[in-house]
Amino acid sequence: MDVLSDVLRAVRLTGAIYFDIDAGYPWVGESPAAGVIANAVMPEAEHVISFHAVMSGACWAALGDGSLPPLRMNAGDVVVFPAGDPNVLSSSRGKRSKPNLAMYYRPADRNLPFKLIHGGSGKERTRFVCGYLGCDARPFNPLLAALPSMLCVRKPADSSVWVTDLFRLALEESGSRRAGSETILAKLSELMFVEIVRSYIETLPNNSRGWLSGLRDPHIGEALRLIHARPAEDWTLERIARETGLSRSTFIARFTHYVDVSPMHYLAQWRLQLAARLIERPGSSIGEAAIAVGYESEAAFNRAFKKHLGVPPGAWRKGRATPVDAKPLPLA
Repeated sequence: MDVLSDVLRAVRLTGAIYFDIDAGYPWVGESPAAGVIANAVMPEAEHVISFHAVMSGACWAALGDGSLPPLRMNAGDVVVFPAGDPNVLSSSRGKRSKPNLAMYYRPADRNLPFKLIHGGSGKERTRFVCGYLGCDARPFNPLLAALPSMLCVRKPADSSVWVTDLFRLALEESGSRRAGSETILAKLSELMFVEIVRSYIETLPNNSRGWLSGLRDPHIGEALRLIHARPAEDWTLERIARETGLSRSTFIARFTHYVDVSPMHYLAQWRLQLAARLIERPGSSIGEAAIAVGYESEAAFNRAFKKHLGVPPGAWRKGRATPVDAKPLPLA
């Protein structure tokens, strides 16, 4: 079982490229918090992640609140804001502007991305693409909490083909208005995110904590694979510990060290995530969903679901089925 892939499927990762920008010096682009524009850019998503990929030239990237030092970005670099924080890209360090909220909407009469000429007339130019990734945050998305607020991944020096190269090819094709070009860019956004997370895992120090470090640990990684491969199994602490080659006490301590919750709590949260997806399917049965993820009865599932999410499964399903209005944002 590939745990990372399993999580990305369960939280319904989806991508979109919105802007293809050619910026001339001097320039600055300020992006609002993703939550402010979520209904306009990805109305189907519960949580929205923003990203920028530099195709050519260079720029500075920073969090909107200035809580982290700005990062210098070069061609091939990608910066992701997993929590959807407001952020700034600029030709010079420290430049600021105000977001233009009217830019953010899904066009009904044209394909994405929007192609924009931005900034001044200087010879120094930077081309970058901006996009969004949507996913579920609830009932349980262990990946979101494991990522930093600002994540920059550099183009590998030994890479002949990198995600930004794939973006470039897809953007060239989109200019010809071939059918499916918007979908190709969306899928490349998802591929980019997976590649960035994998690269981030490889840079984590050996003594680091967190869910992603747990994936890399041979014992805890195996425990997570067991849970994700057979979530409905009648697991006990003793069984999982035995199958990972650890004593019960050592396993509990090691799992909690990495994942920040106990093994059984993690299992319960993951079962709720899977069940929530099942009950959202048309014609689905709450009782069948409960049994499918390992609950002995619908009543036990209802109690666990309400305790964790504050509402019973039926109310959750009704709320998630409510259509979202995706009209463009009003002018700022």
